[in-house]
Amino acid sequence: MTAQQADSWEALVATALLGTDRRQPPRIGGTAALDRAAARVPTDPAAALLALAALGTVHRRAGLRPAAAGGLPEPAPDDPRPPLPEPAGRRLAVLLSDRGGASGGPANLAELLPQWLCAARARGFRLPAPLVPTLLDAARARSELRGDAVALAGPLGRWLAEQNPDWRFVLRTVPESQTGSQTGSGPGPLPGTGSGSGSGSGEAAGDETVWHEGLFAERVTHLTRLRRRDPAAALALLRSTWAGERAEDRLLFLDALQERLSSADEPFLESALGDRSKNVRMTAAELLSTLPGSALAHRMAHRARAAVRLHSSAEGEVFTVSPPTVCDEAMQRDGIAAKSPTGRGERAWWLGEIVAAAPLPLWGEDTGHRPERLLTVPVADGWGDDLREAWARAAVRQHDAEWARALLGPPPGPGDRSAGRSAGAPAKLLAVLPPGERADWTAAFVDVHGLGEAFQMLGACASPWSPRLGAAVVTALRRTAGSGAYPWSHSGVLGMAERALAPEAAPAVEECAAAAEGGAAWAETFTRLAGTLRFRTSMLAELGCG
Repeated sequence: MTAQQADSWEALVATALLGTDRRQPPRIGGTAALDRAAARVPTDPAAALLALAALGTVHRRAGLRPAAAGGLPEPAPDDPRPPLPEPAGRRLAVLLSDRGGASGGPANLAELLPQWLCAARARGFRLPAPLVPTLLDAARARSELRGDAVALAGPLGRWLAEQNPDWRFVLRTVPESQTGSQTGSGPGPLPGTGSGSGSGSGEAAGDETVWHEGLFAERVTHLTRLRRRDPAAALALLRSTWAGERAEDRLLFLDALQERLSSADEPFLESALGDRSKNVRMTAAELLSTLPGSALAHRMAHRARAAVRLHSSAEGEVFTVSPPTVCDEAMQRDGIAAKSPTGRGERAWWLGEIVAAAPLPLWGEDTGHRPERLLTVPVADGWGDDLREAWARAAVRQHDAEWARALLGPPPGPGDRSAGRSAGAPAKLLAVLPPGERADWTAAFVDVHGLGEAFQMLGACASPWSPRLGAAVVTALRRTAGSGAYPWSHSGVLGMAERALAPEAAPAVEECAAAAEGGAAWAETFTRLAGTLRFRTSMLAELGCG
């Protein structure tokens, strides 16, 4: 294209932007053929502009000269990991195609893909090359898949990402290091990520790239993973850019410090109490309150002792409560909002924030009572629910299993419809307990109360569910089907069961389908759930998972 032709095109663009009522279409030309075509354009200015633009476009395209061919890229590095078994490869292709939902088959393949990726990564397999682009496309659309997908794609995935901008997230994703008790055929260091003495500098370079160039979700994920392996390095990385981060970003970055939080983080968190964002200040205060020896915890303990006192009399012991009458500057700096955001009275709000942030051991030290006894002591003037709810929040925040156990109470027994409904959020209290105890308590709750209130509790239990919990859920589903309820009214629990119910429960689910209690809709629901469990059994067997 000549300089004259380029100027003509720019003039056309300028005319289109200004409008033909302000500028007449320019003359284009430069070749005999183009001059002849331009002479036949309409006389109407607007129509002439469109015609000239069409002519100019054809001329520009026809006049392009092919660029010089570049050299071929270097081949992808070798991947020494063992190849994925062929049946597992075919299974992955099905999962990536997401052709689920047929009668008797798996209900939702998209929800089973994360399980497959996690299991395959734990076995240290190399994916078939044709499946890697499809997996990268899936991970591009679903950020929660990226850690496992990038690790499984290995050096080929990184090589492909260098060729295709759509997969650039691979270059910004530092695979989480695989450490632990893997033996035998389990994975070692990921190919292409470095090992031995040279891996430190490679990881550091990756840290800098992800932190400074990654998308926000990738940065949060990276910071969380870095905290797990090197808390001090993660804190230093966060400090390095803290002043320039947006308030909403600072909030979530700060939340990532929950991983391996220690007294070494206290100076940074204390400085965050002066942040210009109220939410950042509140989050910093909440983190500090989980450190029993922190200065903030001591300040909150002092306030809690002033607000809640145990008195003894001839009638017995009683708690008297005197919440603060004003939220002073020191309280606000420690993360207590002056105005209640919940609609509760301000004094009740301040009391709850203080007690929830105070170290739980102080109550035993001051009274000589264990949590079970303290929860039975009467509370004067109707403050009992507020105090109990604040203790529940403290138990969750401080991961205190003894207090969580006391607040939950014993597992509900047969016929005891009032048991199991504790103050606070039961699912959050359950999450503090060991996995086995958590599952047993939830199973007992489901036995007594059914599934209507159990969704969040089930979500707090480790997957796959224990045999005891799985049996309780299947029994409750069968009971629900017989009661005349519709399957879609329990779609949340059913969806969770597809992922968390142990595959060994398939025969029991098939018995429910054969019984046809609840009609055809429930029979189809149970058949599909059983199909999903059978699918998962085969899926894990193909990967060599026992």
